[in-house]
Amino acid sequence: MSTTPKAETLAELTAPVDLCDALGGLNPDAVGWARGPMVRANLRGRGRSKRWEYWAVMSPASVLAVTVSDLDYATLHAVYYRDADGGEIAEHALTPFGRVALPESCGAGPVHVRTRDLSIHLKPTTSGMHLRVKGLRVEADVRVHRPGGHEALAVVVPWSRRLFQHTVKENTLPATGQITVDGATTDLTGAWATLDHGRGRWPYAITWNWGSGSGLVDGRVVGVQVGGRWTDGTGSTENALCVDGTVHYIGEDLAWGYDRDEWLAPWTVRSPESDRVDLVFHPEHVRADQTSLLLVANTTHQAFGTWTGTMTDDSGRQVRVDGVRGWAEEVVNRW
Repeated sequence: MSTTPKAETLAELTAPVDLCDALGGLNPDAVGWARGPMVRANLRGRGRSKRWEYWAVMSPASVLAVTVSDLDYATLHAVYYRDADGGEIAEHALTPFGRVALPESCGAGPVHVRTRDLSIHLKPTTSGMHLRVKGLRVEADVRVHRPGGHEALAVVVPWSRRLFQHTVKENTLPATGQITVDGATTDLTGAWATLDHGRGRWPYAITWNWGSGSGLVDGRVVGVQVGGRWTDGTGSTENALCVDGTVHYIGEDLAWGYDRDEWLAPWTVRSPESDRVDLVFHPEHVRADQTSLLLVANTTHQAFGTWTGTMTDDSGRQVRVDGVRGWAEEVVNRW
């Protein structure tokens, strides 16, 4: 098969645009992808809207994941930590009928959450993001550094005029700081941060795959960003290769392969129409979460480990991703 990139049909957005039209439906001009935040999520009304900020900070010694979310009928905030020995801590705060102030545009303002047992503060800075967390057992003070000109993948996914999603995915962001667990503090070394910014109106039942990774390969900073299931057939994807801060968009639905009876077996992610994506993910640990609250349910299997294989950039050059650390996940939601 040729390594020449497949012609993309999804428009690249190059100027700011509103996500919704005057009636609150999807603005057709917002459907596309961009190299950074271009879309203002001017969502209106209540019901199916979902808003969140998710940051993951992954080092050779630990994983820290922080979520702030507004699900329209509740707020759900969470902190997850895993150490090199496999110890896990998960803390969360669910507030029925709660609301949280989240900016309409990615990075447009700070986010502050304070509950009885958990506080999260996300403050944009001139060089990135300042992340502070205080839970019952986990505290973190992390500075995410965004190099000049660093690009993110921003995509609007249209299921219909009434249901749609705007997502910004950005990885390969260096991170420094400290994490304190049960009173013991360690410095972050060799850490990379990843952002998932989401705003949209979702179907009640949805399944998604998401894979991400950041690392140094052959002297270049390489980022893996792949998705599946939830975008299939919409004409939009959240697939991209990031090399030294430059995004190479891949507008092809990907084929994911994994064994639901053995989550620690290798996962495959490939592009069936070309060879732009030919990846294998090698899990080392699987985080399994399940929540069931009447009409609301979530089942998550998030595997952490290492990527191998190749992705093809916009020029047709194959880029190795061997040794890039990250995750691959399946999430099933009724929400």
